[in-house]
Amino acid sequence: MKFFHTADWHLGQTFHGQERHVEHRAFLDWLLETLAIRQPDALLIAGDIFDVVNPSLRAQELLFEFIVGAHERLPQLEIVMIAGNHDSGNRIELPAPLMKRLNTHARGRVQWRDDGELDSERLLIPLHNESGEIRAWCLALPFLRPAEVTGRGSTETSAQGNDHRNDYVTGISRVHEQLIEAARKRRIQGQALIAMSHAHLRGAAVSEDSERPIVIGGEESISATLFSEDIAYVALGHLHRAQKVGEERIRYSGSPLPMDFSEVAYPHQILEVSLEDERLAGIKALPVPRPVAMHRLGPAPLEAIEAKLVALDDDSALSQERWPWLEISVILKEPLPDLRTRIETALKGKALRLLCLKRRLPDADIQRPGTSERLEDIGPRALFARTWEARWGSSPDDAVLADFDRLRQEVLDEEADAGEARP
Repeated sequence: MKFFHTADWHLGQTFHGQERHVEHRAFLDWLLETLAIRQPDALLIAGDIFDVVNPSLRAQELLFEFIVGAHERLPQLEIVMIAGNHDSGNRIELPAPLMKRLNTHARGRVQWRDDGELDSERLLIPLHNESGEIRAWCLALPFLRPAEVTGRGSTETSAQGNDHRNDYVTGISRVHEQLIEAARKRRIQGQALIAMSHAHLRGAAVSEDSERPIVIGGEESISATLFSEDIAYVALGHLHRAQKVGEERIRYSGSPLPMDFSEVAYPHQILEVSLEDERLAGIKALPVPRPVAMHRLGPAPLEAIEAKLVALDDDSALSQERWPWLEISVILKEPLPDLRTRIETALKGKALRLLCLKRRLPDADIQRPGTSERLEDIGPRALFARTWEARWGSSPDDAVLADFDRLRQEVLDEEADAGEARP
């Protein structure tokens, strides 16, 4: 059988305050066409479907229109999607009974039985080939929040090692181990196991400028050794950089679109995975066309930036919503009050959208408060670190940053619960 692996759509994301609806729709239109052409048996979406826990109606419409369109064009296609740390698990599961009629399975949260054991059955999704035979089992494991896994036998040592990890990491590992063991008991000879998880694997590369720390900054990362050799493929979500983790079969598909200018340089794709009985047969990367170009100029002196702007390709035939995004970083010898005016003059008449203008002065290697930075360019974690340094005269250590990440995730979870409680 054959399936697509994708993740981190972040529908509804705004980019430095600008909507990206046109880009998200273009990606989903391309994905729909690609599904129709290549005819996979299943589509796996490994979390962070939306960018925020309370996505706009417009973002939700994009998802549901895509699911309906996929079912109309490929009635046998099975879609399995899980919630990521940006998603509300309850919101992802809310329309599950309706989506099931469209061959779509949504899993937002783990559940526990009365005896305290993981309800594994609801997380095991059978995947069929074109003949209707079960050829694989998808272990659909959504993002695990501390309240869901801590305190459940977490003092035990993971079966995959003897290290005494923190309560949260041990809880995550135990859930993976229990689900894998349940899948082994369920499958029969010739059926493959596909693990899909929204998690941070130890040793994987992170896009620092665009990825929200998962609860406790890097300490929550789990080991790839959890996924033993009898797992034919591991479809991961959360990290935006497409990559394998140690082995060919353990993969982050990466985000289909750059979430930040820092992600411009590396490829964005979905993965087409082929299985032969219980084994991985092949992986093919399918590059996602970039519907809106992104340009990153600098850091460089102003004169060099102005020269690059003159030479930059300009396609005035594009509609304004397709004009390229632009980030500029200027190295200055001294403060220049009319910098933005000079940049905007150089851009006059060009089909470009300036989103971010950064200034670098000689007395600092990084942007400092008071240099016309916007809060959304800094990010909560960096802003906290700067405030701590200004108050105490030194940078916060890893333990302090971990506490900040925990508190921030608690606030995000409370906001999600409050949003779901509103009529």
